[in-house]
Amino acid sequence: MCLCGLAGNVLVVMTFAFYKKAKSMTDVCLLNMAVADVLFVLTLPFWAASHAVGSWVFSSALCKLTKGIYAVNFNCGMLLLACISLDRYVAIVQAARSFRLRARMLAHRGAICAAVWVVSALASGWTLVFYEKYREQGREVCEQHFEHVHEPLRWKLLALVLQLLFGLAPLACMVFCYALIVRTLLRAHNSRRRQAIRVVVAVVLVFLACQLPHNVALLVRAARLGGLDRVCRSERVGAYVEAVTEALAFLHCCLNPVLYAFVGQKFRSYFLKVMKDLCCTRWGQWPPGRPCGRLHPEAFPSRQNSETAEHENVSSFTV
Repeated sequence: MCLCGLAGNVLVVMTFAFYKKAKSMTDVCLLNMAVADVLFVLTLPFWAASHAVGSWVFSSALCKLTKGIYAVNFNCGMLLLACISLDRYVAIVQAARSFRLRARMLAHRGAICAAVWVVSALASGWTLVFYEKYREQGREVCEQHFEHVHEPLRWKLLALVLQLLFGLAPLACMVFCYALIVRTLLRAHNSRRRQAIRVVVAVVLVFLACQLPHNVALLVRAARLGGLDRVCRSERVGAYVEAVTEALAFLHCCLNPVLYAFVGQKFRSYFLKVMKDLCCTRWGQWPPGRPCGRLHPEAFPSRQNSETAEHENVSSFTV
């Protein structure tokens, strides 16, 4: 999972950085999602090692860092997906006004993405405070630790509000936007648009299947913080459910490059250029007698083609 997720997301970042210039807000958001997933994937070996040995064998600082990066990844991903759904909604449902609205969003893309990262980091700051390494039932764990018995009650509301804000609110935005998108596409008797319906449905269903169960498990856990009537059996079941849903949520970082990038025909052409130039770097020119793609202007689509695609409200990613 770590290798697949890292390779896929690094290729997405490379494609944007060297081959494909983002020309829509969807492209910008997908690039930021890939960066967030790369950061998260780098922490997966620590999670895997801790699960393999049955305890947290690393430092408390690394515990805070891994939990914090996961929280930032989740919050950032949810907000970016909401931005993508809004961009697709404007492009498809509000097609008459889409050029002006999307041009305005793209002009402020830096500020929007910076705000997403800052808000995600601030909302994840509580994990750096309350997650730490401590000993429980004869083993070292990396979990929330409260020094006083009644302290969890004080922070339960904060945890619930953050989970609802960064879980359910962007989810509601996605469902609303994609529902209107599907309705609009169903009214258009066009094979290309019907294909886009399948992509949209796949994106929504896979995201819900991967992220919603873990989000619900975290909500249940936050709601039970500070409870005095906690039963060992229910605690074990809750821990098992949380571990399974956590693994499912981790899988989503590997699926992002497939769902949001590789399904696009244009992206596949850029991806082939990446692979071709990697072969050029490793073994020389390939095929023989043909220059590497990135080093020559003909490897890039013309400015005219890019502008045409922009006016057609088409991203290089079929989302």
